[in-house]
Amino acid sequence: MVAGGMSVIRTTDLTIGHAGTPLVKGIDVELRAGELVVLLGVNGIGKSTLLRTLAGLLLPLHGSIDILGKRLSGLAAMERARAVSVVLPGRPDAGMMDVRTLVALGRQPWTGHFGRLGPADHAAVDQAMSMMELTDFAVRDLRTLSDGELQRVLIARALAQRTPVLLLDEPTAFLDVVNRLRIMQHLHRVTRELNALVVLSTHDLQSALDLADRVLLVTPGSLWSGTPQRAIQEGRLQDAFRVEGLRFDPTSSSFRP
Repeated sequence: MVAGGMSVIRTTDLTIGHAGTPLVKGIDVELRAGELVVLLGVNGIGKSTLLRTLAGLLLPLHGSIDILGKRLSGLAAMERARAVSVVLPGRPDAGMMDVRTLVALGRQPWTGHFGRLGPADHAAVDQAMSMMELTDFAVRDLRTLSDGELQRVLIARALAQRTPVLLLDEPTAFLDVVNRLRIMQHLHRVTRELNALVVLSTHDLQSALDLADRVLLVTPGSLWSGTPQRAIQEGRLQDAFRVEGLRFDPTSSSFRP
């Protein structure tokens, strides 16, 4: 368990990008346990690249990332899997697997090569399923789930991994309004009850601004960090999402003609 408010992720002069081409430079942020952090910005600005770099799936072009005081680049694959869990877009090809079996795969970093679950592993799976309201879904075939239900299962698998960091790339994409809000509320609960750091990218501005502790706003070449209130008051959102003929309405957290 990580102490409340403890620094979990720290980046120093981080540059992210692809094939040597930088997207965002000079990222210096410190993210803490118990925070729900939303990553905002227009399409193609670098949000997914940043998440994948923080997860160790992409190498930074410059600078460093520390996880709980350890350099991410120096962690072995198993150490990284015990520090960071990731939920990426898309439906997994899980065949005829049921819900509990998939959630239990989150325990692989802790169960060794044979994957035998002990009492602590079963408890972690039970808690993850309960937190995502999946207890009654245990034997459901994954192929029968709606997009919203499957997204909750994938998040539960990441929660069962019991890492201090949970990174999610567009977890509410393609979901209806009710399921988008439900996912955001569940993730907010995770930060409070598990004291985890949750970082997610989203286009659901309303829910993000209502529930987030911190905003990471990606603009061309740079990143701004602050509270949702500051992002609104300082006009950061209006500048980042400026579209001809539209204005950002801080009352509704939405764009209007």
